[in-house]
Parts: sequence; C-alpha cells; structure tokens
Amino acid sequence: MTDLPGATQSPPAEPGEATEPTVPAHRPPPPGPEPAPGPATEAGLAPGLASAAGPASESAPVPVSATEAGFAPGPAPAPPSASAGTALPKEAGAGTADSDSGRGAYLSNRFLARAALLTALLTAAGALLGLVRDQTIAHLYGAGPGTDAFLVAWTVPEVASTLLIEDAMALILVPAFSLALARRAAREPLPAGPTPDGASGRDPVHALLRTTLPTLLLALSAGAVLLMLAAPWVVALLAPGLPDTQLAVDCTRLTATCAFSFGIAGYCSAALRAHGSFVPPAMIYVAYNIGIIATMLILSDRLGVRAAAAGVAVGGCLMVLVQAPVVLRRLRERRATAERTAPEPSGEQPGGAGRPLVALGLLAPVIVFALTRQSQVLIERFLAAPLPAGAISHLNYAQKVAQMPMVLSLMLCTVTFPVVARAMAAGDTDRARRRVERDLALAGVIVLVGAATVVACAPQIIEILFQRGAFDRADTAATAAVMRVYALGLLGHTLVGALVRCYFSAARPLWFPALAMLLGLALTTAGGALLVGTWGVLGIAAGNALGITVTAMLLLHGVARHSVPVRVRHMTGGLVKLSAAAAAATGAGWLCGALIPSPLAGAAVACLVVAAVFLVIARAVQAPEIDSLVRSVTGRFANVR
Repeated sequence: MTDLPGATQSPPAEPGEATEPTVPAHRPPPPGPEPAPGPATEAGLAPGLASAAGPASESAPVPVSATEAGFAPGPAPAPPSASAGTALPKEAGAGTADSDSGRGAYLSNRFLARAALLTALLTAAGALLGLVRDQTIAHLYGAGPGTDAFLVAWTVPEVASTLLIEDAMALILVPAFSLALARRAAREPLPAGPTPDGASGRDPVHALLRTTLPTLLLALSAGAVLLMLAAPWVVALLAPGLPDTQLAVDCTRLTATCAFSFGIAGYCSAALRAHGSFVPPAMIYVAYNIGIIATMLILSDRLGVRAAAAGVAVGGCLMVLVQAPVVLRRLRERRATAERTAPEPSGEQPGGAGRPLVALGLLAPVIVFALTRQSQVLIERFLAAPLPAGAISHLNYAQKVAQMPMVLSLMLCTVTFPVVARAMAAGDTDRARRRVERDLALAGVIVLVGAATVVACAPQIIEILFQRGAFDRADTAATAAVMRVYALGLLGHTLVGALVRCYFSAARPLWFPALAMLLGLALTTAGGALLVGTWGVLGIAAGNALGITVTAMLLLHGVARHSVPVRVRHMTGGLVKLSAAAAAATGAGWLCGALIPSPLAGAAVACLVVAAVFLVIARAVQAPEIDSLVRSVTGRFANVR
C-alpha cells in the first residue's frame, strides 16, 4: 500500500487494517475512537506484512528515503491532489520521498516492517560475527590471565558503545534531529538543489550540525587522549589485583581510540535514523567485528592478546566508514519543502519553534542513565577480579551469548523510536501510546522465547560455540551456569532499553530514568557483593538480574506519569502471561535437551520444543500479540501457491 500525503482519497485498506478519515494535509485529524486491531494490524513485526508495524493511523510523519534505507524503490506514487480548497505544490522528483525535507513523506507500516526486518537481519549478522570474534579469542587465548587483561581493557569500548552509540547519543540526537526536520518541514518552499552561500542558516538541520558537531569532535578527541594517559589508573580502578597489569594497560591504550570513533559513529547513526535511513547504522557492528577478527588473525602471532585490542581500534574506524558516504551526501543536499505539517496543539509551529534543538538540561540525565547502566559491567568485573583466573572471561562469554535475544528484541524499538519522537513532538500522545504498547509486547515475546532457549540448553550452546582450543569442558560448564543466571534478567534488560526511549522521546530533561537506574545499580552491587562469597561468579550474575529487573519495574510503572501514557496495568498483565508461558517452555526444552546426547541435536530439538510450548501456553492464556502473529504468519502461508 502506497502512502499518498494530501490525497483526497485513501487507498484500499488491507484486510483487518483500520482506516483514517480523509483530512486536509494542513489540518490535524479530528479525534475519534481508537481503531480496532485486525488480524494483520496487531502483529507489529511480521516480516513482509503490509501492516506489520501497526495500523495505518500510527504512521508518524517522519521523513524517509526508501533508497537510502536499503530498499528497492517501488512504483512512483501518484501526484498529490488538492484537498479542502488548498492547493498542494507538486512534488519535485516524483517517485521517491524526500528523506530530509518532511514533505508529507511517511514511515509507513510496510516501511517500518521492512526496516525492522533488515535491521534485525544485519544486527543478527553482527551478533553472529561477534560470536565468531569471541570464538577466535577463546581459541587463541583461552580463558586465562591474558584474556582477563584484555577484557578489562574491553570495558572502555563497552562503556563507549553504550554512551556514544546505543543510549546517550541516540536518546539526545534522534529527538533533536526529528525536531529539526519538523521545523524544516514547516518552512516555506526553498529552491531545490545545493544550498546557496549564506543561506544555510535557514536550515534547522544544518544549524543543528553546526552547533553540535564541532564541539563533539573536540570533546571526543580530548576524551580519547585522556584515556590513553590515564590507562594505568583506569586499570587499577577497574580490576584491582589483576595478575598482568601492564598487559591490561597496553590493551586499554589501544582501545581508548574508540572513545573518538564510537562517538562519530553514534552521531552518524542518530542522524541517519532520524532521516529514516536504518541500514547503514545497522551495519556498524558487522564492520566492527570484521575489523577485530581480521586484526587478530593477522597480528596475533606478533602481538598476542594485544592484537585483539588493536582490532577494537580498527573496528571503530570501520564503523564510521560504513556510514560516512550516506552522511556526506546528506550534508551536500538541501531539498525543497513542499508543504506544511499540522500545527501543534499549543499553537506553535511543528516541532516547537520556541524550543532549542538540543536542550542542555537533557544531557545530564541521559549521560547519568547511560553511564549507570553500563556501570553494571564495571561492578561485575570489579567483584570478579579477586576470584580465580577465568572468572571475568566466564562472565563475558555468558553475557555476550545471553544478551543476543535482548539485542534482537530491541530492533523494532530502534526503528520506531523516530516515529514515537515525532508523535510526541506533534503532541499526538495517543499514537505514541499505541506504538509503544505494541513494541513492548512484541519485544517481550522475542526476548522471553530467547531467554527460555538460553536457560534450557545453555551447556549445548556454549559447547557448540566455544569448546575448542584453549577453551575446555570446565570452561563450558562454568560459562553455561553463569549464562543461565544472566538469562533471568533478560526481560528486565529489554524493558529498560525499550522504555527509556519513551522517557526521552520528547527531548525533555527527565531524571526519573537515571534515578531508577541508580537504584538498580545499587541493588546489583549489594546483591553481587553479598552473594559472591557463597556462589562465586553465579552470585555476581544474580545481582545483575536483580538490579535490572527492579529498574525495569520502576520504569514501567512510571512511564505513564512521566512520558507516554501507556496502560501500565494492561502491559503488566500481558508480560506476566508471557513470562508464565516462557517458564513452562523452559522446563520442556531443558528436559528434551538433556535426553539427547549430541549437543547440536539436543540444542535444535530444545529450540523447537521451547517455541512450540511457548506458543501453545501463550495462546491459552491469551497473551498479547500472540494470536495476531499466528494469524498473520498462517495467512501468509495460506496465500502461497
């Protein structure tokens, strides 16, 4: 189905899809009852479905370029017609939606589904390469003192990734670029083509670049140099009592370069996602892991474990290079604005003309939240440093594998974050609520199935992935045990990652997420410190699960008051039903996996059993989104001839 902004007639609705009343492009739609979801609209992320990302009324007016998002351009849309006596200018370059002009282009349901699918596939590819990277580290260096030293240094890129790519940079800049695009869309038409000299100040997007990018470059450069100089103190703080301190210092100085490269990569990712271009940002971890693996294979004999640290530096540069061509093309373009967007309820221009593009008060709570969230890893390694050699490695391998379901479950939230941000900027909280509720339910389905699989067949998974070379059977048993405990907190990690986007989607300074995360970190620290003496490394993982689960509960119950008016009781009940189905599926999968001696066959059977039992139980208790997903998938197969 093709979205035609400003058209007087709507295209035929897909089966089960709710339609909106036709309204003029310059006038907000009248209030009405929430459309009833149909079998095709409830699915949210069924790949390839026309309405897989939600009903048509939820499509927020976010600029998008189908070509730059990685999709083949479709048929050229019909030119818009006049509506309610208002003549709309004819679009220049018909056939493609201008991705940065806001000229009535929409992130349609079909686009969101395909963007989420491609993003998930590329993220899965990056995660698989991450497993290959970890397998290479395990094969070359095992789980001994050298690997522990490198993993202490790897704390720097892990913190930088959270702060500069995944959380802080995205939470600040995606709403900022969305606001700039809304302001650009509200302006009178400007001549198409390159920006004339002296005219760039009229463009809010270019103004945002000029006010943020130079300062960011300076701050990132200073931070990277400071980390290199302070490497001995950083290692002493992160892992007191580490056997090979000098090796950890050398690796830390090599990984410190990512403080610069990750920041530039995160800036590019935020700008591209706000413009509706999702494929280049999704490719960064593919490039990153390729850089690490290649560097280790080439330099391992000469540098030892330092080659892995050098690979982090190389991978960070590749993160920037895979996005640079698209970003540079954006900076050279300035397109015409063809129509005005609907005015905000407050009477201001779309995007809030009186609001700054980047609120300085927003920086502190976002940064505190991101650093506090990543500090969980620092606390774990601090507590594990005095334990026998290999404890930090077991924590690392278990965490990397266990978090894969969480990463995949957050792909839809990553794609729809600009949609929610634009809806909140326009004051359309009802559209934001429907989008967020659907995203939370679908993310819960994905992560709970993944968590059940991880718990059910953890030994088989670790044996298949890592048990070779210096990584022996004892390492497999220890890592699998830790991974099972980590999996108990996967739903909490997913909810925190999804809900924090809601809190900061309106680009308002909010301290509640940071305070909730600080409380969760305190519980992680206290729980890990109390349990490590009795359970060892398992106690550290249990403290992590406890802290992040409490944080998720606080964020879920506070989101309606502080941000998007989500129906908290409805969402809590749905997540409880999904968790019950996951618990039953875990037991069934564990039993089946234990009865089969072959690790590969046991894991495969356990995965199938987990999925089947989860589906049956979830449908029986009427968990959210399950019936619609089943109907959507079976409907697709029924149409295959």
